[in-house]
Amino acid sequence: MSSIPKSPIRRTGRAALVAALLLGATACGSSGPTPGGPDAASATAAASGKPQLPTGIPSGLLDGLPKSWDDLKKWKFDDWDKWASKHVFHNPVVKNLWNAEKMKGAQPQEPAPPSAPAAPSPGNSATGGTDPDPSPVQAVPVPRPYTATPASGKIFTSTPENNGTGQCSATVIADPAHPGKSNLVWTAGHCVHEGKGGDWYKNIIFVPAYNSSGAASQGKHATLDQVAPLGEWWADTIVTSPQWMAEGGRSGNSASQYDFAVMRVHNPDGGGKSLEETVGTALPVWFNAPRDQLKVSAWGYPAVKPFDGQELDRCDGGTPVRLSYDPTRPPMLTIGCTMTAGASGGGWFATMPDGRLALVSNTSIGTADHTSLSGPYLESVAQQALTYLSQK
Repeated sequence: MSSIPKSPIRRTGRAALVAALLLGATACGSSGPTPGGPDAASATAAASGKPQLPTGIPSGLLDGLPKSWDDLKKWKFDDWDKWASKHVFHNPVVKNLWNAEKMKGAQPQEPAPPSAPAAPSPGNSATGGTDPDPSPVQAVPVPRPYTATPASGKIFTSTPENNGTGQCSATVIADPAHPGKSNLVWTAGHCVHEGKGGDWYKNIIFVPAYNSSGAASQGKHATLDQVAPLGEWWADTIVTSPQWMAEGGRSGNSASQYDFAVMRVHNPDGGGKSLEETVGTALPVWFNAPRDQLKVSAWGYPAVKPFDGQELDRCDGGTPVRLSYDPTRPPMLTIGCTMTAGASGGGWFATMPDGRLALVSNTSIGTADHTSLSGPYLESVAQQALTYLSQK
């Protein structure tokens, strides 16, 4: 399907990594640092000791941005509000657009071939650097029904031009400003926005516990009520990172280190109940989690063979290793996992010291031979984005 993009790529010394992207334009860009691109600009800024925004950011995005990405970490609510007034998603969903067959047919395109390498860099476990690839971990089915914790589901979208559809995975998260009544969903930035020079996707909905009963499994035809047992939740407002909007693309690059998004949703037929009340749970987001102490499990709906997008799977990947495109940014978390495209945006979960399960990342990119996945490390920028949307 020409309207669904090819997947981003990176290459390490052992394997080519391809992002599990499934939405966007058809072109496939370079996957690693390119001369004059964001990675080169970041490296130059770091070497000069004068952090600055990378070159090549579309002019329309410059309005409201700080002088450097480092300054973004200092943003307050008013700063996010100024930025969001021009760059946040507000796009109504076309009523009755989605049905069970259209959801089932929103399949990702096969990954693109390997491209330019992302050069490893030294660093300790908490700073920039790239570690050797982890060993593969076989994805296993999540027991049904999917209405159990954690609160996973699928996102469905149409392209900005309304000439194609796509799918991703996502998680219901807790709303700090509305405890017990959250309408917030966490996913990947590339699942909702095309990245540099692109636009927001349209008709974005979240379906919690998609195909919880298995009615659409093994090629069976199912009704909308069967695949969406907890309803369709329309996206009202979405925030992704300024880094993703300014630098993101079809290939893994430094923007992948900020490849996350937060959505506020509502159910037009929900009778006034919040998403959290309907689902029965919402997970807290654990920002600045001690990566060396994490035991991570990644969940999602992989849709490329041998998977078909109808089953919720998980990989218990253990302690993540690092992946950096830009050593000045927090290195990504990487775990062994055999899930394929379609798992993008799916939650990565770990147990907090108080025993609660929490979201610590989301699937962003993965290997071309489906041996590992990588997700952004969620620190102050991600926390500010959630705080903004919660308080807005």
